[in-house]
Amino acid sequence: MTTDTLAPEERAKFTAMTNGTQEDWAIIAGQYREFAGGLADRVLAHLRLLDGDFGGFPIDRLQHSLQTATRAHRDGRDEAYVVMALLHDIGDTLGSFNHPDVAAAIIKPFVSEEVHWICANHGAFQGYYYFHYIGGDRDVRENFRDNPHFDACAEFCEKYDQSAFDPEYQSEPLEFFEPMVRRVMARPINSMYARVAEQA
Repeated sequence: MTTDTLAPEERAKFTAMTNGTQEDWAIIAGQYREFAGGLADRVLAHLRLLDGDFGGFPIDRLQHSLQTATRAHRDGRDEAYVVMALLHDIGDTLGSFNHPDVAAAIIKPFVSEEVHWICANHGAFQGYYYFHYIGGDRDVRENFRDNPHFDACAEFCEKYDQSAFDPEYQSEPLEFFEPMVRRVMARPINSMYARVAEQA
């Protein structure tokens, strides 16, 4: 829902937050809950933008995302982990120079610290497999060696991410993962706005 479709009585009256009232914020909280309820739809729509975007890779970015998630799912990972695997490169379209940050920001409210850390840092760890071919330092991940999630991130990249470029691999379709995305994003577990969402 956009503000263009709201009647004036459905909008707050203040012109600066310092003038806001309980009634204003009740209106805003109601609209927030409705909008937040559509997050999974918006995320899935954005993920579909990766369809047909090859960037020189053997498969397009959507197929890479599906293959990564499928490999994690078939390996018995829980839904939050699988959703992270599905969305780990969703930032490629808007965060060309920091795509892990984009994906990590999206999933942070819904996953554990470890799963969030894997997503946020997978770019540096994935670099182990190719940075030396493009003038970079393949061992940049060693900067994170003392982090308790180092091994988990290295494992994600080794088992699911770097191996997910096989045109012959039979991945599950996006529709297979949609219910998982909806379940994982149904309730935030790490957000200062969780209280508002809980009242939905």
